[in-house]
Amino acid sequence: MTATRTKSDKTQIARALFTLRDQILGGEFAAGERMSELPLVERLGVSRTPLRLALATLEHEGLLEKLPHGGYTVREFTQAEIADAIEVRGVLEGSAARFAAERGISRRELQPLNDLNDQMAAVMHLSDYDSFAQYVDVNRRFHLRLLRLSRSTQLQRAWAAIVALPFASPSALVLTEIELNASRQVVRLGHSQHVSLVEAITLRQGTRAESVAREHARISLANLEVVLRERELLKRIPGASLVSSAGFEEAHGADASAPAALIE
Repeated sequence: MTATRTKSDKTQIARALFTLRDQILGGEFAAGERMSELPLVERLGVSRTPLRLALATLEHEGLLEKLPHGGYTVREFTQAEIADAIEVRGVLEGSAARFAAERGISRRELQPLNDLNDQMAAVMHLSDYDSFAQYVDVNRRFHLRLLRLSRSTQLQRAWAAIVALPFASPSALVLTEIELNASRQVVRLGHSQHVSLVEAITLRQGTRAESVAREHARISLANLEVVLRERELLKRIPGASLVSSAGFEEAHGADASAPAALIE
């Protein structure tokens, strides 16, 4: 009986966590909005204890901010914070690549990365949404497998926390590629870096693998700059409602030509 109750509690926590995260990133809660327990319990159909654990997890991930006298509000992000999150992701992925190279990964273990690269190459030039959705999924699996090859649980946990933030995931901005030619070029660059990354790990070149992985994360910044030019597109990207409009305006005024320079 106890085991059944424990399993039920875990299910409620997971449902509350995943639903709340999706709703926050989907714009159903505004930046700065207070997350009141009783309405959320009714909205999600869970009890208060699982809800509180889900809220605490979202605060740990960075989507919520804890108030001094209790409770949580939805966080607002600046472009600088997003850039920092992407940079930190690059550091973590760079460390994962270096660990994989230096600790020695067999060719059999690396083969799935090569297979994923081949799958990306097959669909990255196509223009239909189904093919593009496939690209996004394959890209996500490539990054997850890279983290696993690090054989570092601590590193994987830190990475999971970072990619939960708006725009920090390796696939967060690639969703615009089918609509923006500039983003398509960014994706092609990213794929070529995937190939170089696998090669460096295969040759056990730790420093090179780390460098390529960190540079690879930075193309997300170029893609972000591209999307900032297209405000209507921006509204459709998960997490966009949490980013301050002031940050976007500053980004436009700061260096509108930055993405083109990176792409070229």
